[in-house]
Amino acid sequence: MVTIAEYDKVKLKTGEIARIVEIYEPGVAYEAEIFRPNGEFAITVDTVKQEDIISVFKETEHQLA
Repeated sequence: MVTIAEYDKVKLKTGEIARIVEIYEPGVAYEAEIFRPNGEFAITVDTVKQEDIISVFKETEHQLA
């Protein structure tokens, strides 16, 4: 199982992308900035439950030179 950490990007069941900004209880609930796809730049801060998340984007470092 993948652990969700603060500042990870996640994909929600709704298809929206969110960034975790606080962990209320690991594996249960998180505070997230949700990027709303409404045709303009819109972010909503809301509570996200583990069952609302379908995937986690883990970033890795890539050297430029």
